[in-house]
Amino acid sequence: MYAWKSHFVVQADYQHWANEVMFTALDYLQPEVIDSDQGLFFNSIHHTVDHLVLVSQSWHARLQGEPLSVNYKVINIPDWRELKLALRRETRKLQNWLEAQPPEFFDSQIAYIGSEGKTHTMWVRDALTHLFTHYAHHRGQISAIVTRLGAPCPEMDFVYYRREMERLLSEVKQASGAEPASPQAKA
Repeated sequence: MYAWKSHFVVQADYQHWANEVMFTALDYLQPEVIDSDQGLFFNSIHHTVDHLVLVSQSWHARLQGEPLSVNYKVINIPDWRELKLALRRETRKLQNWLEAQPPEFFDSQIAYIGSEGKTHTMWVRDALTHLFTHYAHHRGQISAIVTRLGAPCPEMDFVYYRREMERLLSEVKQASGAEPASPQAKA
């Protein structure tokens, strides 16, 4: 049986890491650029990141079988620093919650009411795949804008996350006197 739980816990950690890479690139921009219309689906970078928080909250509620009404048309967290903190909290909250779920949860289905008012059924693994690819979709849009505006291109690919985690693990092992991981373990 495929270890869905392990996969999605790692994916949640990757989302947090990729958001941090995106925020580092965004720190090169002036605050007024973050709030200006950049031609994104949600116009501004700020509104797009706000959308990520709401999507995370919405899907997390759905996974728990709870209804949550959100308004994607307005910015719900107007302070940029608070918004960054909220996204950090949401991704870690989801990761911690996923870690607490039994493995069979990931092979179950959820029923939820979509934004159009209809009831839908979806496998948990498909809902999580949708959520995490939705994050990547919007981070990709933001990355294109950041790069166009002259900030460094954020390297947010999963392979960079894996390399960073391997490097950190190797440093911890070296500091403790343990043997570093074998080259075959690399992604």
